Amino acid sequence: MSLAATKAIAAAAPLLELRNIRQAYHKPNGADLLVLDGVSLDVREGEILGLLGRSGSGKSSLLRIIAGLMPATSGEARWHGQPIGGPCDGIAMVFQSFALFPWLTVLENVEIGLEALGVPGPERRRRALAAIDLIGLDGFESAHPKELSGGMRQRVGFARALVVHPQLLLMDEPFSALDVLTAETLRTDLIDLWIEGRLPIRSIAMVTHNIEEAVLMCDRVLLFSANPGRVATEIRIDLPQPRNRTDPAFRKLVDDIYARMTNRTVAGRKDRQGPGGFPGVGVGMALPHVSTNVLSGLLETLAAPPYQGKADLPQIAEALQMETDELFPIAETLQLFRFADLADGDIKLTDAGRRFVGLDIDGRKRLFAEHLLAYVPIVALIKRVLDERPIHRAPAARFREELEDFMSPEFAQNTLRAAISWGRYAELFAYDDQSEQFSLENPS
Repeated sequence: MSLAATKAIAAAAPLLELRNIRQAYHKPNGADLLVLDGVSLDVREGEILGLLGRSGSGKSSLLRIIAGLMPATSGEARWHGQPIGGPCDGIAMVFQSFALFPWLTVLENVEIGLEALGVPGPERRRRALAAIDLIGLDGFESAHPKELSGGMRQRVGFARALVVHPQLLLMDEPFSALDVLTAETLRTDLIDLWIEGRLPIRSIAMVTHNIEEAVLMCDRVLLFSANPGRVATEIRIDLPQPRNRTDPAFRKLVDDIYARMTNRTVAGRKDRQGPGGFPGVGVGMALPHVSTNVLSGLLETLAAPPYQGKADLPQIAEALQMETDELFPIAETLQLFRFADLADGDIKLTDAGRRFVGLDIDGRKRLFAEHLLAYVPIVALIKRVLDERPIHRAPAARFREELEDFMSPEFAQNTLRAAISWGRYAELFAYDDQSEQFSLENPS
């Protein structure tokens, strides 16, 4: 985008304004769960705005507030200066899942939004056929969703959103459910249509966790911190379209965003951290469910040539064909265990990480158990309770409820699943999935 175009966008009145948006979910048995806190942003005509962040940063919740699908707990959301009190004319949304009606044809799925608006049949059909042709599905009008590939189904989702001629198109990770090649094709087609001015829209706001996707598509990127979601920083992407991934300026922007995300700097301060820079405090630390095989695999990869213990995150993500939401939880878990350090977009093995790679299976288990008890409070709590009880047994509900004092039920369940998996590998305790009981029956 040229400097003149950037200035024109900045000078235009915003289509959408959010001021101090706060979103909290009420929990019957504890404090409310804060998902978004103090989020303010504008969307102006002629731009693609990216909302970039990891799971738990409230990006999808924010998009639903913009779409009028749910109200904010507090703050102001305005569309053309008017409060958003429900679904707005002029705003359409493409979801992560294809969300098609399986009993309707492609044409009928695209028409359904126009039907809800009361558009007459002949006009409805004309506009639906035009949208299908625009998005590259001409010839598939009579097909049902089960006959289509994932990429084609998502094209139907785009056509259904575009057919109502929205001013603002919202996209909630629209390419994440697709394979790499299909996602790249659909992403490129959409950018081409946008550049050529063939899309019947004025602006796009998209949620993504893919750093390269954000740099490839967006004019501005808002980087979100997590738990709760806040706008950490704004990054302007002034590279002209179409963009080249191999361009040094493109790579520099990608590297810069990786560095910002690994350093966790938020609004001039360090984001709340637990041990080793891991977010959360004590038992309330939300854990990603990462398998020990994957953790071991990344450690071995980092220790071997060409990395020799240190790697640039964008490069290793590309080499392993991983996206941000896949790589960061693995890398941060290694940091939590003190097997690696993350800083400035790099990951570096610690002495403990190098030692882990050189051990046999039993040695790895012993070292893992030692670090697990030292640095993962929920696992240490489970082990302590089991040791102290005469029958050496405890129900999972006892720990799940404690976790829910700090996080949502979904995050609590994922955290407990991670603790179970890691505790089993370390042979610290056993777990019976049928009875949902922890015990000390099997460990050596």
